[in-house]
Amino acid sequence: MMRKVTYSMSMSRDGYIVGPDGSFDWGAPDEEVFRFWIDDIRGVGVHLLGRRLYETMLYWETADQGHNLDAAEREWAALWNPLSKVVFSTTLSAVQGNARLASANLAEEITRLRAEPGEGDIAIGGATLAAEAADLGLIDEYQTMVYPVLVGGGIPFFAQGERHVDLELVDSRTFTSGVVYLRHRVVR
Repeated sequence: MMRKVTYSMSMSRDGYIVGPDGSFDWGAPDEEVFRFWIDDIRGVGVHLLGRRLYETMLYWETADQGHNLDAAEREWAALWNPLSKVVFSTTLSAVQGNARLASANLAEEITRLRAEPGEGDIAIGGATLAAEAADLGLIDEYQTMVYPVLVGGGIPFFAQGERHVDLELVDSRTFTSGVVYLRHRVVR
């Protein structure tokens, strides 16, 4: 079976991953949502990241050094750090940890990763990278964690291209905090 490509991120109820000021502090996961993401990352074989998300996630590379992490944070770091990552950037010349800079364009990287033996999904993080993958018809599932907040603008979760894509709801969950998880499969 071919590995599927998933796009998973948190978004505001009005559809943004960050607000107009660049802030996403409203999307900090509570304990229950964080536990969900810990369990979810276990199903990922490789993570594709844009530069901004890569730089945000660099925190985890050294989080266990000099920080008082709780058990869940230690578990996340233990899963995230060894995970293979491919970073798409035109400005970075080097990356850290178990990451490499993309050596090809997004479509070529995904085609190659799908052809390689390996377990787990090919996850995409970052709106710009996901928009490119969506435009190319490469995303198989959209996984959104919808937060009960309106931010009024910013970077949208969904690409703004004029494409019609039919989706099928395959999973949903409502958390105690009012956050709602939605997992949709692209109908092909």
